[in-house]
Amino acid sequence: MAVNADKPTRWKDDIARSVDLYNDWFMRFAPVAFRETRVKTTVIVEEAMVTTKNMRAVTPALLRTNPALVPMLRMTTAPPLARDRLVGLAGVTKSLIDSMEKENRVPPRMKGSKLDEALQRIGTVLEKLIDSDIFPWLGEKRAPSKTERHRAATIVADRMCGAHADPIIRNAQEKRQLEAIEKWLKKRGYRKGAHGIDFRKMDPGTYAFRLNVPVTLEGGTTTVNIPVDAVIMPLKAKAGDLPVLVEAKSAGDFTNPNKRRKEEAKKVSQLTMTYGKAVCYVLFLCGYFDQGYLGYEAADGIDWVWEHRIEDLKEFGL
Repeated sequence: MAVNADKPTRWKDDIARSVDLYNDWFMRFAPVAFRETRVKTTVIVEEAMVTTKNMRAVTPALLRTNPALVPMLRMTTAPPLARDRLVGLAGVTKSLIDSMEKENRVPPRMKGSKLDEALQRIGTVLEKLIDSDIFPWLGEKRAPSKTERHRAATIVADRMCGAHADPIIRNAQEKRQLEAIEKWLKKRGYRKGAHGIDFRKMDPGTYAFRLNVPVTLEGGTTTVNIPVDAVIMPLKAKAGDLPVLVEAKSAGDFTNPNKRRKEEAKKVSQLTMTYGKAVCYVLFLCGYFDQGYLGYEAADGIDWVWEHRIEDLKEFGL
């Protein structure tokens, strides 16, 4: 029997309470999370500036050996460059920039003069567009003072964090949600299990965070791992029972959840196809989830627990 999915009469009230909870958290803690990330990023940028000899040595050799610098370098220009804009201006392939930024390497098959020419074009674009207000020492052909370099690193770090504000807030919120689940579990006598354990071999009364659950794709020949935020084996579980799988989800507006709702349906389909209908997959919600989103999830057989009513976890046998 469903816990919340089959009770649409109380969805409206739950949505309002969930929005209030998220907004209260955001106003009190989101600025702190952003500032902490900015401080850490500033340190990274200052180290990168040493590597680039205070932005004077953005050469093919440097980019080849330090490809992960590209996201930072894109934020040193006026205006800051989006990834695709750099691709277009430099006349390089998107796969080259993606490989450098996401995998911290140049494409292994791209070698020799072709690679050097592409890296040279990237460096040329960055050099022409570099923000002289942030790096005044370049035009004045002098070394920066310690204060100037720190100020420049802070500005670049702020730009980087601004470009990734949503993921920073989302990661902080997910951390807080998992802490709330852990606190609730410990009060009920649960203990944390071994890291990386097979979810089917968990002892009763144990839990694990960010555990990979293997599923077989359609056709039965390929197996992939699905990351699950919280995997909990009930205290009264018997041999052969599956743990409860909990996905922590938060949203700061009503648009993004509806864009991503198909992801949960796909996960449930793969889990059910692999382990049968005994799979218990639950969403742990906080924030902006409207009735349209809830209706789609309910239609796909997905139930949920609101963070403001965390005690509902008991209804799933926990």
